[in-house]
Amino acid sequence: MSKTQTLPAMQPALDAGNTLGEGIVWCDRSQSLFWTDIPQATLYRWHPGSDTLRTWAMPERLASFALCEDDGWLLLALASRLAFFRLDDGHLEPLHAVEPGMATRSNDGGCDRQGRFVFGTLHEPATGAKQAVGGFWRLDAQLALEKLDLPGVAISNSIAFSPDGSTMYFCDSLTRQIHCCDYGDTLGPPRLFASIDGDTGEPDGSCVDAEGNLWNAQWGRGRVVCFGRDGAVRRVLPVPARQPTRAAFGGARLETLYVTSAREGLSDVVLSAERHAGALFRADIGVQGLRESRFAGRPGALAASG
Repeated sequence: MSKTQTLPAMQPALDAGNTLGEGIVWCDRSQSLFWTDIPQATLYRWHPGSDTLRTWAMPERLASFALCEDDGWLLLALASRLAFFRLDDGHLEPLHAVEPGMATRSNDGGCDRQGRFVFGTLHEPATGAKQAVGGFWRLDAQLALEKLDLPGVAISNSIAFSPDGSTMYFCDSLTRQIHCCDYGDTLGPPRLFASIDGDTGEPDGSCVDAEGNLWNAQWGRGRVVCFGRDGAVRRVLPVPARQPTRAAFGGARLETLYVTSAREGLSDVVLSAERHAGALFRADIGVQGLRESRFAGRPGALAASG
């Protein structure tokens, strides 16, 4: 049995002060990071080499997004809809409504190895507890949207894919379990991949390294955990903020791990002790990640086909 290795703590890279930083991805073409502050409806781009930060105001909360094969465009999973977004001038090209009429919003998402965007939703009840009424969805290169044959979800998270694209990882954070399934045009039955130990914490966003290990940010636990392909804990990477949200590999060699974090729901007492809550963190860990998959669909294709 492999011994768990505890790595040195991550360090602040940028004190972004995010309420709920999420959705982080590394753009290899521009050598920059993109992420979102969901409640603030703001998209961020930071270029580490020049320490240049740019932000865009969104028309509604932005939960997750994907880089596009077409330079200068992102595919957005806004709270209520999918849309293309042109970075140069802020042009928005609406696509599909997401679960219209339901008390849900878009949440975690990412592209599979075939260039399709897979995302899930989050239940936002007017009263009472969250329930597993949301779903997992996939937008293909022809811009057709389909619901995946997966169980209902209250808080979708940890959507990631093995290096060869044959396995999908996902979770409902409320269950404190990460699942996986055989993945392709059709999906195999879900199976348990890993559970969160202890009495606190939930699995949040994940990424996969070049060896197929899953790196998961654990909300409420102040750490990123690396799970081997067998689901065993291989490494633990402490984060000096208790609410890390999503991890991504970046840098010229894809050997720097970045993670977003959140201030949401923390008391003034906690925030005074965790002064970097809501920051972007980084660690050079000597493990190589994978280049972010890009969405294969083209802006304008839906209008052209209709």
